[in-house]
Amino acid sequence: MNTFHLTVQTVDGPAFDGRAQRLFCRTIDGDVAILANHADYCSALGMGEARVTLEDGTVRRAACIGGMVTMLDNHCRLLATTWEWSENIDVARAETAKVKAEALLHRTDLDDRELAMASAKLQRALVRSSVAKK
Repeated sequence: MNTFHLTVQTVDGPAFDGRAQRLFCRTIDGDVAILANHADYCSALGMGEARVTLEDGTVRRAACIGGMVTMLDNHCRLLATTWEWSENIDVARAETAKVKAEALLHRTDLDDRELAMASAKLQRALVRSSVAKK
């Protein structure tokens, strides 16, 4: 199968730099699969599971939260606010964050901003937990 160069970068440093057969990730417009020789593309990232099919066919999964993805001249660059490979996710920490976010959402004294933040924290915890458990 054809491959392309994939670079995954976070604010903490590089997460991946190599050849891939496919990148699957969630954008703000929905899920996208990028293959070799994909048309030029640019989108903001949403919050969800990302899957990278490596050159040898191995599939690696990650929690990908926010950022940008571009494909230009068969080089895909993904700059993520958060990118956590499934094997690096602390499941207990994700579950604790989920419980705390759910408790916040049950409060009735939150303003709109606090409610949005609690909802985002819950979604983030659910994504991390889901990716880690697969």
